[in-house]
Order: sequence, then structure tokens, then C-alpha cells
Amino acid sequence: MSDHSWSPRSPGEALARFVGVPFDGQTYRNLAYLLLAFPLGIAYFTLVTTGLSTGLGLLVTLAGVPIVLATLLVTLGIGSFERRLAEWLLDVDIDGAPSEVELAFGSVDEALGTAKRVLTAPTTWTGLLLVGLKFVYGIVAFTALVTAFAVAVSLLSLPAFYDAAGVTYTIGPYVVDTLREAVAGAGLGLFVLLASLHVLNGVARFGGFLTGALLGGTVNSAGAADD
Repeated sequence: MSDHSWSPRSPGEALARFVGVPFDGQTYRNLAYLLLAFPLGIAYFTLVTTGLSTGLGLLVTLAGVPIVLATLLVTLGIGSFERRLAEWLLDVDIDGAPSEVELAFGSVDEALGTAKRVLTAPTTWTGLLLVGLKFVYGIVAFTALVTAFAVAVSLLSLPAFYDAAGVTYTIGPYVVDTLREAVAGAGLGLFVLLASLHVLNGVARFGGFLTGALLGGTVNSAGAADD
């Protein structure tokens, strides 16, 4: 392992890093990951909660057992997909091989053995936790994306619309009614946009870290946009 001493960035390097975030392709892969988190989180949560609630409700009959097991198998598949999604979009390596569960249903004994392996696999239960956290994470990520870009776009559009009929722009207690104020507001919008991209990069990397931690791996950044 190479040993590199850490040295603080110069002001010029820090400024270049701050301004250059829109020109880094990894930024847009991070944004894609955040955009996907919302629909995926809802889909995972709906599928798993529906399967478990239906299966547990029918456990008094034999029909509930295969439904519960099928739902847990789906959860394992979700965990495997999320691991690969983080590696593809976030440019991270998650060390540690994913837990593989051998499936066999040729006989009653094989089916019972499969059920035991599914129920005792650690990633079955951490996968369930991942599904719940992904639901929350997706909502937070979507809210952060919409809020950040809505504020930035509103400010950046000030010079074009500040004097439009029926339109009143305010920044806090200040009403923007001159071109100078509108240009200053657009400058603030550019700063908000750049800062938001850095924050969103961090939110995306946290998602990768969360996935790796829950699935029993160690996340190694291979070149994050904000490093």
C-alpha cells in the first residue's frame, strides 16, 4: 500500500475543484443514481411489504410459506442489484463477495434446505433493512434534487424574467426590480448550483457506502467526482 501524506489544497486548487464539478462526468452518474433511488425505493418497498404482509397473513395456511420465502428471495435479488448499481454508477468497488444462496426445489428435503439457507443468510435480513432505508433515502434524494435545482434555476433566470409583467421576484425580504439586482441574483444562483452539485455528490456517495455496509462489503472509491 502506498503511503501518501495529506496536504491541504491551495486556494486555486480548491476553487478549480469547486467550479469544475459540472464538467466531471461522475457528477452526472451520481445524479442518475439519485434520480433512480426514488422510483426504485418505492418499487422495492411496495413489492416487499406487499409480499410479506400477504405471506404472513396466510401463514396459518401452507400458502403463506412460499409467499414469504419468495419475497425474501426477491429481497436477496434487490440487494445484489443495488450492489451492482452502486458499482456501475458511483464508480466504487464494494469488497467482499455477495452472499450466494443455493436454490433447489426438486424434492421436499431440497425445498426445506433452500428455505433454511434463505432464512439464515445474513444478507436476507440486511437486504430487508436496505429496502426500508432505500425508501427513505430515495425520498430524501428526490427532495434534495428538486429543491436544489428549483432554487438554482429560479435565481439563474432572474435577468430574463425579473421585469416581466405579473412576475415579482424576492430574495428573502428583498424585491428584485433592477437589472443589477437580477444579475447579482443570477450570480448567487450559479453559486447555489455548484454548491448543490457537491452536496448531491456527497449524498450519492453516502448511498454507496450504505449499500456496502449493509451487504457486508467495504466501499472503496475509484474516483468520485468530489474527491
